[in-house]
Amino acid sequence: MNTIAENTKQWLRNVVIKHNFCPFAKRELLRDSIRYLVVESSELELVLQTLVDEFIYLDHHDDTETTLVILPNGFDYFDDYLDLVEIANALLEDQDYAGIYQLASFHPDYCFEGADNDDPANYTNRSPYPTLHIIRESSLERAIASHPNVEGIPERNIIYARGLGLEEFQK
Repeated sequence: MNTIAENTKQWLRNVVIKHNFCPFAKRELLRDSIRYLVVESSELELVLQTLVDEFIYLDHHDDTETTLVILPNGFDYFDDYLDLVEIANALLEDQDYAGIYQLASFHPDYCFEGADNDDPANYTNRSPYPTLHIIRESSLERAIASHPNVEGIPERNIIYARGLGLEEFQK
């Protein structure tokens, strides 16, 4: 595993799982069913083609639960990254993968709409590199069915992150 993928795995372990931001992530980390795909290119068309290729890969590899598409180059500016997320979601629809997969987004400068940049709640979606998370809809549905309060996860995360404070996350 290269350094970028290893840094992402460490973030997943030390932030997402440690703070339980995603109650479904630990199981997949322990099962080693998360694919870490580093895309070095900053060319939009190549990134989009990689997403399509990854949808196809997931179609044929049931042992891979989810993929983190890590984009260390070219999407540093959060607004540019949000443009990519919008285009990627349109691609998901255009390629008839809506309802099969969905995308979640993470970025080093993630900032929720209406939040201050230094709001600790932003760290629930901050990652070491811009990252698109491809999630299997069927798995998500099973996970949601087994969780007592899925709707409460975002609010719980915001309250928890703010309780920890900015300094804790900046470490």
